[in-house]
Amino acid sequence: GLSYTWIFNNNTLYVQEDSRRFVSQETGNLYIAKVEPSDVGSYTCVVTNSKAEQSARGPPTPLTLRSDGVMGEYEPKIEVRFPETTYAAKGSSVKLECFALGK
Repeated sequence: GLSYTWIFNNNTLYVQEDSRRFVSQETGNLYIAKVEPSDVGSYTCVVTNSKAEQSARGPPTPLTLRSDGVMGEYEPKIEVRFPETTYAAKGSSVKLECFALGK
C-alpha cells in the first residue's frame, strides 16, 4: 500500500509524463537521465500509505549542477535489482524495473 511522489520546488513532479525522469515504486528513488539546468532546485519525497490514509514528507534535498564536468559517484552501468526468483500467477501482471545509470 505504499506509493511515492516527489515534490520539486513545492510543486508535484509528474514524472509519468516525462521520459527523462523515473520514480521507482519499489524503492521510492527518483532517477533523472541527462540532468539539465531546469532540474536544479529542491526535491522532497512524499510517501503515502493508502490503507492508513496517511502521508509522510521527507526533508528537502537540493540538486545543483557541477561546473567541473566530474561525474561524481556514479559511473555508467546498468542497475538491476531483481529477486533471484520472481513468482506470478498465470494471467497476472509482473513489473520489473531495470534502468541505466551514468553519462
